[in-house]
Amino acid sequence: MMDMTDNTTGCCPRFNPEGWDGLHLHFENKPFVRAKTRCVLHVPLNMGSVFTRVQTHIEEAGVQDPDGYLVLSRDLSVLEGEHFFAVTGEVPGEEMTEFSGDFITRVFEGSYRKAKDWEHEMEVAAEAGGKTAGSVYMFYTTCPRCARAYGKNYVIGVAEVR
Repeated sequence: MMDMTDNTTGCCPRFNPEGWDGLHLHFENKPFVRAKTRCVLHVPLNMGSVFTRVQTHIEEAGVQDPDGYLVLSRDLSVLEGEHFFAVTGEVPGEEMTEFSGDFITRVFEGSYRKAKDWEHEMEVAAEAGGKTAGSVYMFYTTCPRCARAYGKNYVIGVAEVR
């Protein structure tokens, strides 16, 4: 669902939000690489180095999804973030986990500072659909530099629903 060739920054491809709002996703033993970042008051300190390491390992293993990338992020505390990189198979040297279950999505646009509000909106969206939200993740579709270059900062809220 992503056009990886629309990349004028040489970093993140331009994100097209069409089709992402209101998706119902179902994962059945979907493999993900799990990585953590250090933060100060929710501001990541080592995200660049962690994401570069993980992405390099994913590419070396040849398990990057050819249709794009998906990284689900959430804050564990004011000092630690957790990130799940969707892959198609095992990545040596990285912690692996699997997701199973149903998820809903919503498209947001704006500053990363709004993430807490967006998390609440995801919980409300789950309840509006007659479900209860479990874990809520954010898919930050571009880095801050690319968001500035493209003029939009799209973030996809992804909530597990039960």
